Amino acid sequence: MSAQIFRKGLDLKHEVQPLLIGSYHSDLVRRIKAEDYEYRSGRLVIHMAREFGFCYGVDRAVDYAYQTRHRFPDREVFLTGEIIHNPHVNDELRRQGIRFLSDPGESIEQLTPDQVVILPAFGVTLEILQRLDERGCTLVDTTCGSVLNVWKNVRRYAEEGFTSVIHGKHWHEETQATASQALNAGVGHYLIVLNEDEAGVACDYIRDGGSRTAFLERFAAATSPGFDPDRDLQHIGCANQTTMLSTESLAIGEMFRAAIAARFGPEESTFRFRSFDTICSATQDRQDAVEHLLSTRSLDLMIVIGGYNSSNTCNLARMSADFVPTYHVADPSCLESPAALRHKPVGQASERVAADWLPLAGPVSIGLTSGASTPDSVVERTIHRLSALTAEPLG
Repeated sequence: MSAQIFRKGLDLKHEVQPLLIGSYHSDLVRRIKAEDYEYRSGRLVIHMAREFGFCYGVDRAVDYAYQTRHRFPDREVFLTGEIIHNPHVNDELRRQGIRFLSDPGESIEQLTPDQVVILPAFGVTLEILQRLDERGCTLVDTTCGSVLNVWKNVRRYAEEGFTSVIHGKHWHEETQATASQALNAGVGHYLIVLNEDEAGVACDYIRDGGSRTAFLERFAAATSPGFDPDRDLQHIGCANQTTMLSTESLAIGEMFRAAIAARFGPEESTFRFRSFDTICSATQDRQDAVEHLLSTRSLDLMIVIGGYNSSNTCNLARMSADFVPTYHVADPSCLESPAALRHKPVGQASERVAADWLPLAGPVSIGLTSGASTPDSVVERTIHRLSALTAEPLG
């Protein structure tokens, strides 16, 4: 039995709007935007990035999830996994009675045609989609349009006999879904590179060859089944996980272009290299806004709010950390006191505690932004927490 699929909502936007506003919107954030993205309280000045928080794709995915719960009040509703990488949003959905197939004790195999499954903004692999289709349950697809654009291009690469080189995290749901599209019914191949260092290894192999065994061991979790670097790096097309650092994605594309030209000659590279702009506009806008903030304001520190497993949020923190002390926090509770702040340092896997992070006297200028999966309500609570901490009397 094939599944019924909803891809354009369920015509209940008006009904769920009050719930969305109550859970995720902020009057304070709206006022700050109207006041040139600046907030003042006593000795505290907060400078907001001019693009931050929910992007269109995230807003749409959350909206569809709430519509699904209201459209099917008497049916069990599941998500394949986190709808976006923000703990506040996912916890809210659990409170709405939506179960997560990624949670212990849940599985696709238990699903029946009477149940409803929401596909997240990242999309799902073709293998997962096939398994869901076989269960016959109703599907609500919230896959972001920017992700769909990447899929279109990697499918085209496969059809033309090109290997997709994907700048992304091989463990991330979006990159896994994109890689499955690159296989295109088994005729395509892919290589996933995390950063410029990994891209450099692949580019060196294209230019000079090397140990095939060592290459496959290095990229064991990041290549398609049956991948052969001697065969599959002769024609390549570049793509990226939409939430990666855009400047790095562009640099990696140029690295592969140069490697192909060095190996096969500039004229031949025209027929052996493909590249399309698959950088998400919302990701780009938020990165540009942070760059502008850092270049136009004198900041004592930067606060970046968002889930620790949010790729776009991690990259905002990564950009900032090169210029000013930067703290990536999951939520306002991380700001424990002027002497202690829990945060995820750039490049680290786990949370750490920063000591004496907040100046105790005199004016303090803080830059503030949030990832594309962070609701304004969380930003508001963080602003209130910063205001309270800077207002506390010394001693």
